[in-house]
Amino acid sequence: MSSDITLYTWPTANGIKASITLEELGLPYKTEPIDIGTNIQKEEWFLKINPNGRIPALVDGSQRVFESGSIMLYLADKYDTDRKISYAPGTLEYIEQVSWLMFQIGGIGPMQGQANHFRLVAGVRSDYGIRRYIDETKRLYSVLESRLKESPYLAGSKYTIADIASYTWVRRGPALLEIDLSEFPALKQWVDEIGKRAAVQKGADVPHVDRTNEQTEQFFQSARAKIDRMANSDNH
Repeated sequence: MSSDITLYTWPTANGIKASITLEELGLPYKTEPIDIGTNIQKEEWFLKINPNGRIPALVDGSQRVFESGSIMLYLADKYDTDRKISYAPGTLEYIEQVSWLMFQIGGIGPMQGQANHFRLVAGVRSDYGIRRYIDETKRLYSVLESRLKESPYLAGSKYTIADIASYTWVRRGPALLEIDLSEFPALKQWVDEIGKRAAVQKGADVPHVDRTNEQTEQFFQSARAKIDRMANSDNH
């Protein structure tokens, strides 16, 4: 299958949505690492690809595509002719697929993103912010749990881009926010199953960053400890 795709990305939950989708479809693509810690995504050249200054962004020939959900839909609609990870537009399952994709984009992404911010990187400790957004993240996980108790995958009987979208966020719930997925057994089984897919493992490492899982978890622990020390200092 011919394509002329360049993916501008970094290995965040949103970033790997695109790379996992590309890997699942077996599409050739070039990767341009965008280290968001350096603010390169705010430079003028990048804003011509994504006016919002966020990753991921994709260029396919003369077509730019930005926002992770749009990239997933674009790739599925254009390249997934065998419907390997998507349902055909116009079908009932397609609407279900889009509904769960939007659930992630409008719910899990923003809420867990805020939870991550308040728990790991905020300049001040906010017990209210931490509690509010972790509780809402867990509520959204419970919605996924209810769905996965009745269906093997979010859109139906088949693994699709809807599953990829939520998986990339939920997989990090334990390490980032210390959410115990055993509270959500159907969700945990779904996460474990998806995580075994070769394309998922490969896509989750795009671009490769030279840091082990243990080092990543230690980084998150240190970030949480820094926030916790702020609470202790406030008590003295």
